[in-house]
Amino acid sequence: MSDARSAEWFAEKISDRTIRGIALETSALIRAGVLPVGTKLPAVRDLAFRLQVSPATISEAWSELRLNIYSGDKMSDARSAEWFAEKISDRTIRGIALETSALIRAGVLPVGTKLPAVRDLAFRLQVSPATISEAWSELRRQKIITGRGRNGTWVSGDRFVARPERLASSGNYGENVLDLTRAGPDVRLLPPLAEAMAYGASAHELNSYERSRILPELEVAARATWPYDPEAFLATNGGYNAIYTLFHALVTSGNTVAIENPTAMRLLDILEDRGVRIIPVECDNDGPIVSSLQQAMLQKPSAFLFQPRLHSVTGQTVSKERIEALGDVLEGTDTLIIEDDGVADVSDAPRQSLGARFPDRVIHILSYSKTLGPDLRLAVLSSSKAIVEEIQSYRSFSAGWTSRVLQSAGAWLLRDPSTQETVARAGEIYAQRRDTLSNALRERGLTVENGKGLCNWIPVTSAQFAMVTLAARGIAVHPGTKFSITPSNYIRVATGALTDRCEEVADGIALASGPP
Repeated sequence: MSDARSAEWFAEKISDRTIRGIALETSALIRAGVLPVGTKLPAVRDLAFRLQVSPATISEAWSELRLNIYSGDKMSDARSAEWFAEKISDRTIRGIALETSALIRAGVLPVGTKLPAVRDLAFRLQVSPATISEAWSELRRQKIITGRGRNGTWVSGDRFVARPERLASSGNYGENVLDLTRAGPDVRLLPPLAEAMAYGASAHELNSYERSRILPELEVAARATWPYDPEAFLATNGGYNAIYTLFHALVTSGNTVAIENPTAMRLLDILEDRGVRIIPVECDNDGPIVSSLQQAMLQKPSAFLFQPRLHSVTGQTVSKERIEALGDVLEGTDTLIIEDDGVADVSDAPRQSLGARFPDRVIHILSYSKTLGPDLRLAVLSSSKAIVEEIQSYRSFSAGWTSRVLQSAGAWLLRDPSTQETVARAGEIYAQRRDTLSNALRERGLTVENGKGLCNWIPVTSAQFAMVTLAARGIAVHPGTKFSITPSNYIRVATGALTDRCEEVADGIALASGPP
């Protein structure tokens, strides 16, 4: 029997850390003889920590391996270009993608089948290599094929299951683990909703099927503190719902999108699911770096997405001078400017926007989840009438409007002085909790930036080592890679609900931040 392979060894070999990726790359190691029959694989939890994924991700990957390999099934032989040429009748990009997908779903191309080289298949189908590459890109986006380059392309799934990979890889850590992965509000600091919901139950045009964009009273309440005077408003079912909807309404799959780096992991999930090409714009303490945005603009992105006030990951606030300089870079372009104020009045910084400067292409989004509560499921966006109409038109395929009960309740809360006092006090407490951890880390010799918000963004020598070290002490945090599209040796530590165990957490992070 072969020696067991350690979790550390596996972490060096596995590059694609999705369920399919781990299963496929492990099966490739098996087929290559690197993992001979009898090799003992590492424990699920150990490997999960090393790969910075949830134990459920490893368990599902192992389950797929049991079906494809350990049950005795061999990986299918490669299909030749000649074979494909006989099966594919529609030789457009869409046709090749659809007919290949149909062959996969029918089991004619089972999971593990190696697809022919792009140039060989292009020659046989009498199309350009670019046509095959774009067809494969569509199937790759659907996560039913994987791989590229010299290693070839393989069938990795027999159906498309949309899933936010970064969010889905978060684990359920159990009762004995201090879970500092969720940078959400402390429910004890949220305003009470009973009176607001009772008011909302008699909302204007309640239970009408009229697809109204926003209740007049919510528009009035939102406009009172909006950072510019827009043409139109739209109520949505939360901030991420607004982002998801507008990208499907306005940005085509395959387009280029520039986004600040790091950023919220759910934004990256949405963009990756949409199938856009993501260009990172690096940030410093004043916000997105001007030279990095200039470089990104050379790629002519369809949209630039950033947080115009408080950054939800780093806790840094965009300076007035920086947002004006970003506007200078965006001047003379037709790039959509998407401003995501997801933390809202958790920040005491003034609201700001490029909307007054670019009213025809700024989309400004304000979410109320962190301040009024996530179950209110409410955000408001503003833009030109034309853009709001395009977004609303796409929404007509689904719900069509945001609950009038919730809109009316939200308007009541925005007008209520007591609620505004509660929100302001909560922001002060969140800042104190973040500062308490930051100061404790500085006392232990760590460099931590000042900031606000619901989390700390902490540099470490090795994120992988930090995750394992903290896990051994019963503390769960997120690796920086979940918030970045470039390599990142950071950890994100949620502080919104961190109260009595701050010293314990600081001790753990100090130990975890050093060399592995």
